[in-house]
Amino acid sequence: MLKLRFYGDPVLRKIAKEVLPGDLNEELLKEMSEIMYTQDGVGLAAPQVGISKRFFVYDIGEKLNIVVNPQIIEKSREIELGQEGCLSIPDIYEEVPRSVKIKVKYTDQYGNEYARDLEGYEARVFQHEFDHLNGKLFIDHLSLIKRRTLKPQLDEIKEKGEEILKKRLSQETKSV
Repeated sequence: MLKLRFYGDPVLRKIAKEVLPGDLNEELLKEMSEIMYTQDGVGLAAPQVGISKRFFVYDIGEKLNIVVNPQIIEKSREIELGQEGCLSIPDIYEEVPRSVKIKVKYTDQYGNEYARDLEGYEARVFQHEFDHLNGKLFIDHLSLIKRRTLKPQLDEIKEKGEEILKKRLSQETKSV
């Protein structure tokens, strides 16, 4: 059973390895997407569940996308600030600069190749998840001053990540 990993877990800072044929199976992808949906996320990268491989799932409200061995071929010079959060860094949301448009290449779990132009929110989500595959977190895009102000919260997540998540889930259950 996969477990969500939190800020401070070393797997989140590793550069993930390429996915090879046979590395993925439907059960693994189903479990990852269930974690993403259960936690009200829009994306989940393999390192966030302890797997140091280059793949992620995301759904911006249209359909589940499975992205394997992605590449960002081109980024627009136009940058936009947008609020981001992360399942591995619960309860922290900050404005992060991202390219508005990107050109990407990737395969799905069956090896089908895709080349797409993404923009807006989908481009943001793709870049966020892609960063996870390179050991980068959204907070790394923040200024040093901003990261320093977040340090107490980040230290708490590092220490009590799972507890914070369980507490949040139980509060949501009570309010339903």
